[in-house]
Amino acid sequence: MAVEEGRRKFFGFALGGFAALGGIISLGAMKRSWDPLPSVQAAGFLTVDLSPINEGELRTVQWRGLPVFILKKTGDMSKNEKRDVVVEDASYIVVIGLCTHLGCIPNWVSSKQQFQCACHGGVFNADGLVVTAPPPRPLDIPPFKIDGSTLVLGEEGPEYQKLTAKV
Repeated sequence: MAVEEGRRKFFGFALGGFAALGGIISLGAMKRSWDPLPSVQAAGFLTVDLSPINEGELRTVQWRGLPVFILKKTGDMSKNEKRDVVVEDASYIVVIGLCTHLGCIPNWVSSKQQFQCACHGGVFNADGLVVTAPPPRPLDIPPFKIDGSTLVLGEEGPEYQKLTAKV
């Protein structure tokens, strides 16, 4: 009888141990399935070195699946304190490159210093402000911060908060 009872306890402990181990492994697998993929986490932030951009040059980068226009202003372009990003005595415009009317990607026409949307004729100036309707508002500014001569897209810094502050 004692052997039978000892054997039953052993199998009970073994079964309980395997069940507990299986539960722990299942919880770990569930947690991994809830976490965002590494590719999604990496897409959250993008760093762009602004130092190699020449005056008047438009650089387009992809951030979270959106085109972002970075334009280094020339000396003859008007200054706009509400839209300009100043980095090391140079002014830049940083905007999401989607027309605010229907989401088309406007083209930069450097001779006219304008973004022109071919879909419905919307025109934005070099600051991203509407010149010709139908766009209802200026080009959107993505969240960013400045770190030296590097632009970090996806993180709200004081420069971004200054540009988007409601007056």
